[in-house]
Amino acid sequence: QVQLVESGGGLVQAGGSLRLSCAASGRTSSVRRMGWFRQAPGKERAFVALIYRTSGTTSYEDSVKDRFTISKDNAKNLFYLEMNSLKPEDTAVYYCATSPFATTPWDSWGQGTQVTVSS
Repeated sequence: QVQLVESGGGLVQAGGSLRLSCAASGRTSSVRRMGWFRQAPGKERAFVALIYRTSGTTSYEDSVKDRFTISKDNAKNLFYLEMNSLKPEDTAVYYCATSPFATTPWDSWGQGTQVTVSS
């Protein structure tokens, strides 16, 4: 089992930036994919970005593609979401997650961190 803890959320004005971090512990050697998701009020949890642990290949949801960057530090068991040019519609609880294979469900989740973007 992998345990995940997010940090770095907060309140920011539109156009600002935040960097989220996710610290992994436990069976981190089993992780193959690391990702970020978000859940806005009244909406379902949605994919934001992912990165593969070995190759570093990334994928983004279209609305964040040119504004957010996912990265990792395998040696420290950390991964990040750098968010720039934030918009009010980015307001949500952000969750990090991992999965043991490229095609299996995300099976470890953090507790979430609130990001609020004011207009």
